[in-house]
Amino acid sequence: MNKTASLEWVTIAFHDLKSAQILYKVGRYTDSIGSDLQQSIEKLLKSLLASKNAKIPKTHDLYEIFDLIDTINLTEYELELLDTATLYLKEDRYPNPNYTLPSREEIKEILDFTEELFENVCNILEIEMEHIK
Repeated sequence: MNKTASLEWVTIAFHDLKSAQILYKVGRYTDSIGSDLQQSIEKLLKSLLASKNAKIPKTHDLYEIFDLIDTINLTEYELELLDTATLYLKEDRYPNPNYTLPSREEIKEILDFTEELFENVCNILEIEMEHIK
């Protein structure tokens, strides 16, 4: 296992997760929270690939990344959350007639999922919080 590479990915995933938690706590900017959560999930999934020295795909599609991983299982509902979170980083999230801000309730679902995923990935990779800066 390449613990150094996976720790680097998990660390930056943690930074994105903490940013999302802070913004959620103060009740602000669901679009920014969504972007941070998408990035956190992406980096957590990529940390699992990095731990095996696998090629890291240059994509932001969370389902596509998840499909390359064999160390974690997700429910159908969680796979739907991956699809929802992927949309938070789409290029067309800029103001346009079809763009709407994610609801606070939707963001809370993705936030809860990301927090759980973070714990699961840390357990799989045997990374303890004291090693994350």
